[in-house]
Amino acid sequence: MFSDVIGSIRAGRPSFCRTSGSGAWGRSFDDFTGAGFHVLLRGSCWLLLPGRTPLALSPGDVVLLPHGTRHGLSERPDRPLADLPKEAKLPSGADLRAEVPIDPAEAHADMVCGAYELRLRPLHPFLRALPDVVHVPARAGRHPALRAAVDLLAADVVDALPGADAAVPALIDLVVIYTLRAWSQEESERTASTGWWAALADPAIAEALQHMHREPGRKWTVLELGEAVGLSRTAFTRRFTSMIGQPPLVYLTNWRLGRAAQLLRETDDPLALIARQVGYRSEFAFANAFRRAFGVPPGRFRRAELPVG
Repeated sequence: MFSDVIGSIRAGRPSFCRTSGSGAWGRSFDDFTGAGFHVLLRGSCWLLLPGRTPLALSPGDVVLLPHGTRHGLSERPDRPLADLPKEAKLPSGADLRAEVPIDPAEAHADMVCGAYELRLRPLHPFLRALPDVVHVPARAGRHPALRAAVDLLAADVVDALPGADAAVPALIDLVVIYTLRAWSQEESERTASTGWWAALADPAIAEALQHMHREPGRKWTVLELGEAVGLSRTAFTRRFTSMIGQPPLVYLTNWRLGRAAQLLRETDDPLALIARQVGYRSEFAFANAFRRAFGVPPGRFRRAELPVG
């Protein structure tokens, strides 16, 4: 179920590039619609954000900016963000070549930077609840799966291993998923009784989410969901709403429409079939609901998502 939620952060393959900095270097990125990420492979640098204490990054650190927050990277923590050279946007496409030649003896930082475009709206409550910056430092003995994924990414990028162009997008997906998983585990230790962390750990609410995710086309009622997890209608509604931040059927509607958007993007299934798969009896009702959520009808959304060329 966690993978279902994390999967909604993606809209196609990530855009990324390998980048490096040496000497007095820095760059800034304006706000954008998407989620940015930086994986520091070697060296060190500072993440700079408006009005916040600079964040030191070390080899193996991963930073995710789920809401496309304005930020910068620099070799020093005292560089004003406004003074850094501005990038038009985070990378588009994919490029494993460094922007400048990398000499390991001189480079202050060697990293993979990139972005996921987030066209899906409304965002899942889990993603909306994330802070502007998710930072998982490379700590010995912590989050071995994330560390392994970062090591594999570094090997493919730094050593230019055969097949790296195909492997790196999949490895970036893994790094982002493991980063959010690691951060969620640490967050649940701090706020174990509230929010999504509590929902994922609550057997009844987690089971209800599983039902909705696995059978979005079923005509669920709150009573049926409550009975499926052993709670009364009232108790289930109260507990679900307090943890998720939405009543059960509001969450279910948003999940259905988000799933429909993924199907429109990833398949060529007819609209009528997609409508049935996500619980709408008619294509007309589905199209109206989709337009209300996304601002465009499903056919136009699909055409906008089609790759060019």
